[in-house]
Amino acid sequence: MPERTYRLVIGAARAGFAALGLRIDLHGAEHLPRTGGAVLASNHVSSPDFLFVGLVGRERGRYVRFLAKHGVFLPPVVGDAMRAMRHIEVDRAHGEIALRHAVQAVRAGEVVGIFPERTVSHSWELRPFRPGAAAVATWCQVPLVPVAVWGNHRIGRSGRGGRFGLRRGTPVTIIVGEPILPEPDADPYAVSEQLRARVATLLAEAVDTYPDRPSDDADRWWVPRSRGGTAPGVEDGLRIDEEGMRRADLAAERRARRSRRRARAAARQARRG
Repeated sequence: MPERTYRLVIGAARAGFAALGLRIDLHGAEHLPRTGGAVLASNHVSSPDFLFVGLVGRERGRYVRFLAKHGVFLPPVVGDAMRAMRHIEVDRAHGEIALRHAVQAVRAGEVVGIFPERTVSHSWELRPFRPGAAAVATWCQVPLVPVAVWGNHRIGRSGRGGRFGLRRGTPVTIIVGEPILPEPDADPYAVSEQLRARVATLLAEAVDTYPDRPSDDADRWWVPRSRGGTAPGVEDGLRIDEEGMRRADLAAERRARRSRRRARAAARQARRG
């Protein structure tokens, strides 16, 4: 059942990619082992990043079990699909629970996908990394595979000023680097810094080799400030990111409260009936 659902979702995603005429360029997928546990760790520039990082797994005949925030599992259809594909729910207040599930999956020979930045970076620059991906790879003694994705943050926005609207024919670059093999006694925080440096190098390569350039000044929104773009600077980006996480957490809590109220009401109705 999990793989059947996953295949259906992949098929739908690929049909969407084709309909949008996306030009996907994937390099280095051979760095992900074909068998055994592994951790894929990627930068995070858009909500659908998992669709593109997941292509690395499919290139190697693997299914990637992603850690995803709690709110993604709340909508009935989407949540059911996420659970069916054995993705791992993350409650930011209790992240250690998700890490335990990730360890179980990796020790069972699965590939687990983690975005160490925790949320989408609105500066398009790397945010600070949380040590979870490095910790899972170190504890389980499996390859920690760095990934950089670039260009997919343009898909849901127009070419001028970053206004919302689907964009056709967008190039998307995905680069997979050589895996890190942490020592059994390695400090996960030190491994996480090594991982961040690897992802930074891959991201720089993805930006340097990206086939598109802004068409004019109004089209520089998708380029980092450090490269002459008009994206928020790193500090402003971090503030926007944190505000976005707070709003998302509040919205998720409101949805959860509504769900609990509906469940209690249904239970009362069932008892009366």
